[in-house]
Amino acid sequence: MSKSSVPKPINNKALLVIDMQKGSFTPATPRHDARGVIERINCLAELFRQSGHTIIFIQHDGTGSGEFEKGSHSWELLDELVVGTDDVLVDKYANDVFYQSQLQHLLSTRGITELYMAGCATDFCVEATIQSALVKDYQVTVLGDAHTTADRPHLKADKIIEHYNWVWQNMIPTKGRVEVKSSGQVMEETGI
Repeated sequence: MSKSSVPKPINNKALLVIDMQKGSFTPATPRHDARGVIERINCLAELFRQSGHTIIFIQHDGTGSGEFEKGSHSWELLDELVVGTDDVLVDKYANDVFYQSQLQHLLSTRGITELYMAGCATDFCVEATIQSALVKDYQVTVLGDAHTTADRPHLKADKIIEHYNWVWQNMIPTKGRVEVKSSGQVMEETGI
């Protein structure tokens, strides 16, 4: 078989890394297993890059709110994250990344139908974006060990993460679906 007759792989997958910003990771807002989550995101992003898939870093833009002002220290991505030259940056303005952002247009233009979700915070922006992606019929894989949150007044962060991983595994699917997999499982899969 000649090179020209070998079908090109369809690069319809994207890794969404939500709100891994300096303002969310401070001594006042400690996040569960932050170092481990960052390491797993970096490993997964490298796998996606090597496979020719899109990596999208989402940054909350709180311009006008006094928090996460675009261009401020709190708005910046964590220094420990490895951001490639071809990775895409998208601003968001509400918990749901799709709300009034460029994300939907970007995904449509690139023919992306499968989303892999990671980031912060499990119970806010990650949850809202997963729900929104599902009703838009995307195939969603939640990276169960690559999202994080903080302790809340009534529940510890590890229990919040465990709870949402369970919720996502048990959602009623649309034309899309939601699966929860560990980063190790995704890294072992072929076709990524």
